[in-house]
Amino acid sequence: MAANYNNSAWFYDRLSRLVYGRALIKAQVYLLRFIPPNSNVLIVGGGTGWILDEITNIYPSGLQIAYVEVAPKMVALSKKRNAGNNRVIFINEAIENVRLLPDFDIVITPFLFDNFTEQTLKQVFSHIHSLIKPGGLWLNCDFQLKGKWWQKGLLKSMFLFFRLICNIEASKLPDIDEHFEQYGYKIIASQTLFGEFIISQVFKQG
Repeated sequence: MAANYNNSAWFYDRLSRLVYGRALIKAQVYLLRFIPPNSNVLIVGGGTGWILDEITNIYPSGLQIAYVEVAPKMVALSKKRNAGNNRVIFINEAIENVRLLPDFDIVITPFLFDNFTEQTLKQVFSHIHSLIKPGGLWLNCDFQLKGKWWQKGLLKSMFLFFRLICNIEASKLPDIDEHFEQYGYKIIASQTLFGEFIISQVFKQG
């Protein structure tokens, strides 16, 4: 069962900025520089779609983008964004139920995996992996625990809030790095933000 952020669509961006400032935005914008021109891009869990505005600032044309988001209200907001002359297909469905050709140069998963238990993540990860071209890049950002006292408390509060409001199934961070290692991905670039609580990583197979 995928999380559904319909109930938070109207306040999600404002809440994230209240808690994290611009850290969640910076984490995702950092990854966009790794998108080559004329790429076929898959965005999974794009939320309100502001990332489309940021992509258009870099590439006003030339990209093909499949935008997969499970919450209808998030998709409605995303369709109002500026995609320039890039071709965007909006898909309102959980990614594990979406059938696409395996020809994506770039996959972007912004704060996606913390919604899932380990069991669901195995299915979701394997399906996304099957859609990437050989040599393609997987751009991922998420939360991580680095031993700071406040991180566990903040993370616990986040999970509790979104389980109540959005019915997410997770109650702890899954071991995301283990899945990337299992499928043979290597980190080629990364950065951390917000006291190392947020991490952006660029993965490539081989």
